Amino acid sequence: MDSAPSLLVALLLGIVEGLTEFLPISSTGHLIVAGSLLGYTGESAKVFEIVIQAGAILAVCWEFRARLATVARGLFRDARANRFVAFVPAAARGFLSGRHIKAWLFAPVPVAVAFVAGALVILWAERRQRARPGAVRIDDVDAMRWTDALKVGCAQAFALVPGTSRSGATIIGGMLFGLSRRAASPIPSR
Repeated sequence: MDSAPSLLVALLLGIVEGLTEFLPISSTGHLIVAGSLLGYTGESAKVFEIVIQAGAILAVCWEFRARLATVARGLFRDARANRFVAFVPAAARGFLSGRHIKAWLFAPVPVAVAFVAGALVILWAERRQRARPGAVRIDDVDAMRWTDALKVGCAQAFALVPGTSRSGATIIGGMLFGLSRRAASPIPSR
């Protein structure tokens, strides 16, 4: 179906977005699967997903506007602001392979595979962290160097695959590269 969603479909997809956006699970993946189950697919469904996700992104930007402004002013001068170099790997991967990712992976089956693979990686990373407690070398996000941020950004680039959570990839990648769970969390403390 390639038209505007019914009120019920829009409501259900809005609920899915609202429940998944701020959890370390893939909101995009859940929207793809839910839309498929509801019979709402096609170009209009993709536009609808973008619009409702844009609302969540704008809400986050509004909530963290002061912090974002501080980072923008401190870029290249403040070591803490320079950790935002983490976006570079995902931006590069998206630029280089975004068309292929959209063509091959924005479908329910690849998303479901990513859900299962992601769960297995999380279980493995948690077990690894418990088995190697001395591997944590960074307990606070402000102690990250730009090289640590770049490593976490490489892990976060996996989140371009629908069904892979950006925050989940950030947390697990950070933990694998020596950050504590608290330091690896994508939501900074105030």
